[in-house]
Amino acid sequence: MNSPLILVAEDEREIRELIQFSLEMAGLRVVAVPNGQEALLQAAKIMPDLILLDVRMPKMNGLEACRALKQTAQTKAIPVVFLSAKGQEADIKLGYEAGAEAYFLKPFTPEELSLRLIRILRKYGKL
Repeated sequence: MNSPLILVAEDEREIRELIQFSLEMAGLRVVAVPNGQEALLQAAKIMPDLILLDVRMPKMNGLEACRALKQTAQTKAIPVVFLSAKGQEADIKLGYEAGAEAYFLKPFTPEELSLRLIRILRKYGKL
């Protein structure tokens, strides 16, 4: 069985590369894109095991992308996790209302992020 495939949408290149490196070091496969619009296109193509979205991104933000993923039969069962600097209770509530499985705050440690995503993958039987 292949290792789980994670789709990461993060507009800041340095953070995107750090996340990709960290997850790959944890044994996961990663496809990384710079915005929510690309995440939607890639999700339908590659059918990842989990999608990690930044909330604030150009072209389509993470909340919009999550809502679109959850309204599409092909992608609605894929767990979505938000990673955001927006930590107000209202922001977190919006994330869960959009269909997120989890909402993680920046800054994060790469090890913690990997462990938390692996826990979600196990919950969904993807690991």
